[in-house]
Amino acid sequence: MNPLVTVSVPIFKCEKFIENCLISIKDQIYKNIEVILVNDQTPDNSLAVIEKFIKESQLENWRIINLKTNSGLSVVRNEGIVNAKGKYIFFVDSDDEIAPDAIDSLVKLSEETRAEISMGEVQGVRIPSNEHVDVFPIDTKVDIVKGNLNILGELVNGGFAISSWNKLISVDFLKSNNLYFTKGLYAQDSLHTFEMGLHLETLAFLRQKTYVYYLHEDSVIHNRKKVHFDNWITIAQKINEHYIKEKNAERGKLILEYLINFKAVTLQMNWKAQQNEELWKYSYKAYSKLKKLSLQDYFSSDYSTKLKKQDLFYRLPLFVGYRFFRWRFDR
Repeated sequence: MNPLVTVSVPIFKCEKFIENCLISIKDQIYKNIEVILVNDQTPDNSLAVIEKFIKESQLENWRIINLKTNSGLSVVRNEGIVNAKGKYIFFVDSDDEIAPDAIDSLVKLSEETRAEISMGEVQGVRIPSNEHVDVFPIDTKVDIVKGNLNILGELVNGGFAISSWNKLISVDFLKSNNLYFTKGLYAQDSLHTFEMGLHLETLAFLRQKTYVYYLHEDSVIHNRKKVHFDNWITIAQKINEHYIKEKNAERGKLILEYLINFKAVTLQMNWKAQQNEELWKYSYKAYSKLKKLSLQDYFSSDYSTKLKKQDLFYRLPLFVGYRFFRWRFDR
């Protein structure tokens, strides 16, 4: 028996891309699909394009949910979860596409392994050159990871992408663990994936391209501003809260590693996006208030030398930390 899959798509300023996205969903070889399109009060003609597409294609199991006010992607994603009738949910961003066998292959994998989450590989495409590039690689050595500590370890070590899209996720897993997106966050994927990681017991990987990710001038990755840096600070604070509450020593160690890595990576992305000294220092000061390795940790073999250096680099006094960062970044 083929379980119902909910495909959830956010709708906001996507009229240039949305039709190709919808075609890729309609053309899935797996047919037991419902599609939820969440309109976040888009100001362009996206909605008209979608309504025309649904009508002309005579798609009965597709529905549009119109939010009353523009609420942001986190609320949009949550609408998909709350309204999902499927056993699984699969998020697709409106400017991307999915391979024809994506849902079919991932459902088979999830049903065989009983994984709460299954994911495939991503094909990156640069627009307008149409150059194919590798993005968001799966670096795990095994196809199925079992046990929460093992999954957290893969997450901390960057074994898989933190994106919310291109993951077939058990709806019951999300709802039973109250795993909803945090309202108000633009960069919500990293926090939500981390919080899912705290509960996962089985994670499965498909070594084939299931998702087409378009890199274009409208992509968020090319348009990061202070609001995104504020989001990263909020995410770091929430990871910090999870660390403080954690009672299991091994899980606590992994959460602290994730936090230290998150601070380092986002400070680098901060600088790449704006190269603004004031904004970088603003984030650095906020991060300095969060948990760090203890003196005892520096003498322990529990943490790698690389992580110890990472922690040390971002706990220096602000003036020294900025100069040292610039020296490392520019060389």
